[in-house]
Amino acid sequence: MTDQTTNPLLALPGAVQGTGRDAGVAAHYGNPLLEQRRLAAGEAFVDLSHHAVLTITGPDRLTWLDSMSSQSLKSLRPGDSAETLLLAPTGRLEYALKLIDDGELLWVLVERQEAAGLLAWLDSMRFMLRVELADRSDEFATIGSFAELPVAATTSWRDPWASVVAGGHQYAAPDEHPAAGWSWRETLIPREALGDLAGRVSAGEASAAGLLAFEALRIAAWRPRFATEVDERTIPHELDWLRTAVHLNKGCYRGQETIAKVHNLGHPPRRLVMLHLDGSEGVLPPAGSEVWLERDGERRGVGTVTSSAIHYELGPIALAVIKRTTDAAATLFIDADDVTVAAAQQPIVPPTAGAEANVPRLPRLGAVTRPPR
Repeated sequence: MTDQTTNPLLALPGAVQGTGRDAGVAAHYGNPLLEQRRLAAGEAFVDLSHHAVLTITGPDRLTWLDSMSSQSLKSLRPGDSAETLLLAPTGRLEYALKLIDDGELLWVLVERQEAAGLLAWLDSMRFMLRVELADRSDEFATIGSFAELPVAATTSWRDPWASVVAGGHQYAAPDEHPAAGWSWRETLIPREALGDLAGRVSAGEASAAGLLAFEALRIAAWRPRFATEVDERTIPHELDWLRTAVHLNKGCYRGQETIAKVHNLGHPPRRLVMLHLDGSEGVLPPAGSEVWLERDGERRGVGTVTSSAIHYELGPIALAVIKRTTDAAATLFIDADDVTVAAAQQPIVPPTAGAEANVPRLPRLGAVTRPPR
């Protein structure tokens, strides 16, 4: 993995390193909003070399992973991209995997913090199947962009978020989704090529954007990220992740019962919203901030901010996971730097999400039913 002493892109003028889970790459290079505009226009790339790169080889790789995860992978063709989720038996989200198969091996892109645990769990599930696992993070680095990069790429993962994939389902209103033009891709290059890429930026032949630029565009597209939107209680329905990472008609896998029950008969207990924040105080609530509303003169917590950013057109925005029953028209509030910030909701997962089977309620046993008059 890269850090400030080994990542040549962090040696570029103006580079400010990210913190926490995003240490090792640049948060920005001195002008986050300009970087964001260039990135959105396909004129810049984002260094994602702090992410992990794993591979799965062997003739059973696709059927094996298909049997354990939420997406249908058996028919993945060379060059195809997909994403899938590994769930607990209760349906709670444990890992999110970005996948590219090249006909011989399956490339797996995950957050750095998830790699060791994921590899250990997958290794425990191999049994007698013909699969081999490897961590290739020291050999390959990931670069993100909205356009094809002029680099010698090993392979590229194309984010399916622009539309609902086969077997998926979208809870968000179909005519209002902001990801229709989403063309995000993550390109794998040899790690030693990062130096050449930094040289091209210095020579004015390429443009680098920091991770803050991508985060703002991701939030505006309602795109969930495992490292930020997921906690120990998350089920995919809450984040509208059935859209691209779950196949509702495939065979049995761990957690499938919860996926089917909530989708067909129930409602997810929480829902993802985008918040348009009042920017008059000049503060941005950090991830983890409590979201609350006033009811009957009392403050009542309804959720948590998961990501926040300054968007070059929308201004201060955030993603938050809140209780499903929260009034979708209510003004919400968040405390940041001793300031209370008001927020208007833009529902992503509506309060009515789920119960797609429309099963009629049966009278309670012993209840007296009366014919209509």
